[in-house]
Amino acid sequence: MKNFISAIQFLTILPAGKSRIFDPDRMVQYFPIVGLLLGFMVSAFDRLISRFWSEPVVAILDVIFLVLLTGAFHLDGLGDTADGLLGHRTKESALAIMKDSRIGVMGLAAIICGLSLKWGGILGLDAHRDLLLVIIPAYARGGILFGIKFLKYGRPEGGTGHAFFGKPLKVSGFWGLAIPIAISFFMGWRGIWLNFIFILMTAVILMYYNKRVGCITGDMLGAMTEVLESALFLMVSVGL
Repeated sequence: MKNFISAIQFLTILPAGKSRIFDPDRMVQYFPIVGLLLGFMVSAFDRLISRFWSEPVVAILDVIFLVLLTGAFHLDGLGDTADGLLGHRTKESALAIMKDSRIGVMGLAAIICGLSLKWGGILGLDAHRDLLLVIIPAYARGGILFGIKFLKYGRPEGGTGHAFFGKPLKVSGFWGLAIPIAISFFMGWRGIWLNFIFILMTAVILMYYNKRVGCITGDMLGAMTEVLESALFLMVSVGL
């Protein structure tokens, strides 16, 4: 429970009390569970506000609510990563730019596009809307585990995500991701499609990171979370 509380405190602004321990190797296993918690809150919020506003307004309020719950934590990583990686820069230059707290035009554009795609995806949800609002945030935060597992950390001197790369992440550390995957099976073909898109997007993002700079940072993990979340909402809402 203490590691779960630590994960909530790290990924959200929710008042989760105090945790006396900080064990990154065990805390990271709870990231998908924190995603489920966020998803339950967004789903309940969606049900409530849908009584008062139209679907486009509800979708944008859902997006804003999720941003507020996370304190724009992952959006900050998306902006910094876009500024650093989207351009013809060396690895060293890209990592230095990502460390700069100021946001550039590329970062701002990435954030706007990401939020817009997420809004469009949520707006397009029909069947299994409640379940998808619950599990997609869990999938997105589960993607962090793959980044930690398969790429080395790019800042030996330290950084936001440095503590999570102290020990190799074992396969057993992915247990939290099994929960949203199990829930997805209740959605039939849509669940299969969701898992396919998750695997594909996770692989593409990690291969891009590896080819571009050969490593990963805390900002890049945050960007990965945002891209996965937006892509999953968008692609699961297609009319097949």
